[in-house]
Amino acid sequence: MLKKLILFDIDGTLLLTGNSNRQTLIDALITVYGTEGSARRHNFAGKMDSVIIYEVLKYAGLDDEHIAEKFTAVKHTYIDLLRKQLRPEDVVLMKGIPELLMELSEREDVVLGLLTGNFEGSGRHKLELPALNHFFPFGAFADDAHHRNDLPAIAVQRAHSLTGKRFRAEEVVIIGDTEHDINCAKTIQAKCVAVATGTYSAEQLGTHRPDALFDDFSDTENVVSCIVNI
Repeated sequence: MLKKLILFDIDGTLLLTGNSNRQTLIDALITVYGTEGSARRHNFAGKMDSVIIYEVLKYAGLDDEHIAEKFTAVKHTYIDLLRKQLRPEDVVLMKGIPELLMELSEREDVVLGLLTGNFEGSGRHKLELPALNHFFPFGAFADDAHHRNDLPAIAVQRAHSLTGKRFRAEEVVIIGDTEHDINCAKTIQAKCVAVATGTYSAEQLGTHRPDALFDDFSDTENVVSCIVNI
């Protein structure tokens, strides 16, 4: 019987792509808009891809209307470029992730999904290169909403469509590496497990009061126990 819905962030939580992701977005912005805006130095951590595009282009003086006119084009250009340019050697898995996903996937009391600021096309490609895609039959992505706080409810509904179970708030666990993951969990009173493998330190994450906090996920047994019993 299913007891927990576990939703993973991608970048900084499951894996890192170094500077490749940023450079690919820069290439797409220049191709479509003729400017990279502030993309080279902008803080991407925990933000939706759609929000990042608007923020970096507004820095270059573009207004919402101009950005919106070409948004679909830049989205598809970015995803296409990422599929062409991102190589398996560019993807670094976070410590303990393969073991954690394998252990969780073998349990009959949990279902795994994604809750990420990535567009589905780019996020799925990042996961495909290290062969992690099959762990996540569904997810909520930047394609689905403009605000990250809207994603938990979408993910819960998709979990219901897949499994037939309506997960209560206390049965949902959101796992991520930024304050944005913690805050979006709170919007539906879900549990949040934070991990300091991204750009936020454990001390910084702790100030946002996640339900559990790890330096990394190397201790598989301890992490699994925390997630399923939290």
